[in-house]
Amino acid sequence: MKKVYYLKTCSTCIRILKELNLPSDFVLQDIKTEDITVKQLEQMKALSGSYEALFSKRAKLYKEMDLKNQQLEERDYKHYILEHYTFLSRPVIIIDDAIFIGNSKKVVEAAKAKLL
Repeated sequence: MKKVYYLKTCSTCIRILKELNLPSDFVLQDIKTEDITVKQLEQMKALSGSYEALFSKRAKLYKEMDLKNQQLEERDYKHYILEHYTFLSRPVIIIDDAIFIGNSKKVVEAAKAKLL
């Protein structure tokens, strides 16, 4: 599978997509207009090892809902990601059996290397 979960309105996601110069066989899913399904999230979890790895603690709602002061478990991370797209750390890039989560330079470089 070659897929990217991203936000079309996120300048960082757009910059990373341009930087990666993805081949045409990639499927792009704008998570704001096309919700993440339970099956998709479970596939991402299988590759990443946990829902927490996919969860963005930098999301505005994370602060607003005061989630940092709560004991969150895997099922909570799954619930919040499915409830609101901003909880997914983005972009999430899947290349075959490898997953790259987030926008750190290290993650982007690793995704680039996998594309070569």
